[in-house]
Amino acid sequence: MEWTGARYADKPTVEVHTWIAAPPERVWALVADIDLMPSLSAELQAVEWLDGRSGPACGARFVGRSKHDSLGEWATTSHIVECRPPEVLAWAVEDPQHPTALWRFTLEPQDDGTLLRQWMQMGPARSGLSFAIDRMPDKEQKIVFVRMREFETGMTATLAAIKELAENPRTSKEVSN
Repeated sequence: MEWTGARYADKPTVEVHTWIAAPPERVWALVADIDLMPSLSAELQAVEWLDGRSGPACGARFVGRSKHDSLGEWATTSHIVECRPPEVLAWAVEDPQHPTALWRFTLEPQDDGTLLRQWMQMGPARSGLSFAIDRMPDKEQKIVFVRMREFETGMTATLAAIKELAENPRTSKEVSN
């Protein structure tokens, strides 16, 4: 990720992608399995569907519990705002109309496999990062850059893990057991 000088109000974004030697339906099954995500993330610790849901659909909600050495532990409620199997899964964190972040997986058939993209946007609503910015407003651009770079690193690792699971179904069975 290159330095952009972005501020929080700029709603900075990051996107990573990978090609996976598996059909979109197989990749979708992994992307849509939010219970799998904590095992693929250093920050996300646990997830739980709300309102009796057991899978993604527009309007479905889930709680994510996260942990970060500098930011502590927190929980957020996410709202599925777009769900088109096996193409797009997107959610807004906290208020869907004014989220603290937006996240999206996009799957596209490509060369007998799947091009998987993960994208996120920080803001526009205040998040835990806002408190760090409040304490050090002169360092806002650096704070935002470091956090976006952390997201990029985490997202790259998540996509690599999804690729491994999709391309090696045996590994996928081992993880789910």
